[in-house]
Amino acid sequence: MKPIISDLVERFESGRLSRRELIGGLTLLMAAGQAPAEPAPQSPGLIGNGIDHVSVLVSDLERSAKFYQSLFGLAVLSEDKPHGILRLGRKRVSVSIRKETPYGTVDHFGVSVENFNKEAVTQVLTQRGLTPQENWQYGFHVKDPDGVVVQML
Repeated sequence: MKPIISDLVERFESGRLSRRELIGGLTLLMAAGQAPAEPAPQSPGLIGNGIDHVSVLVSDLERSAKFYQSLFGLAVLSEDKPHGILRLGRKRVSVSIRKETPYGTVDHFGVSVENFNKEAVTQVLTQRGLTPQENWQYGFHVKDPDGVVVQML
């Protein structure tokens, strides 16, 4: 900034700049010097490896299971009868269906986080102003800005 000020003063002293232009230039420099710096780009605190699974609310578990089994070759990997949940996949769960309204709604999706560690992930989330939660329905999760449940595992 010093070279710019020196140039303004030199131009003023030599008559190539009016007092008004000098004051205007110095004012602009001061304002620019006080402007907040651009925030550094935030590095990702978590590395997502992909979508782990999608949970869909359905009206008929059997009918929906047959759809996913016949179309994609998925098998029932586990069942939670008290909560009306079937987990379908091949080697691991890719679609979880639950009998609950509103039908035809993607209830939540799970993101596979590289080297997942609940304590470390909790720290990253809280540093970003997010409050992780955990329950039987969504597991360990947060909500995105529009309220979509994002499970992490």
